[in-house]
Amino acid sequence: MGAALLRAERPPIAASSRTIPWRGRIRYDPSMTRRPFRRAPQGPVDLPAALLAVVGGFQAALAAGAPWGEAAYGGAHRGVLPAKYRASSALSTLVYAALVQVTLGRGPGPTARRRILTAASGLMMVGTAMNLASRSRIERLVWTPVAGTLAVTLLRAARAPRTGVTSGPGNPGRP
Repeated sequence: MGAALLRAERPPIAASSRTIPWRGRIRYDPSMTRRPFRRAPQGPVDLPAALLAVVGGFQAALAAGAPWGEAAYGGAHRGVLPAKYRASSALSTLVYAALVQVTLGRGPGPTARRRILTAASGLMMVGTAMNLASRSRIERLVWTPVAGTLAVTLLRAARAPRTGVTSGPGNPGRP
């Protein structure tokens, strides 16, 4: 336990105290474990944000040289992708990271957010059809359901009111 979670104390000794030879008697204070910021549950935006983060992580790994070329871009390249596809994956990583932020409500106003998420949902519908038609078995089995789920959940997130966003690090406290 860190020193911030423990408070030195003199008798009377509480029932939850213990003796540590080099520190004397200490008592655990549960109020010291509370985080200063807790995000309220977001409802329909948690799943699409998580899936977008997974896809963005996959694209980042491809850009970094992971040998998963068979699971991307139609499965045309086994192993590490060629340089132009890796650059495309790097750009995709940035797009997915921005979409995560917009999905969580940390970005433009409600109208722009709704339009961005609706457009992203439409693109995910196209992506679902493309993954379904892919020659790569991995794309058909893995990325088709992910893209389809993203299409539906992004549309739900676009139509949901932006509630539960509280102020905290990286979020100025917009309602």
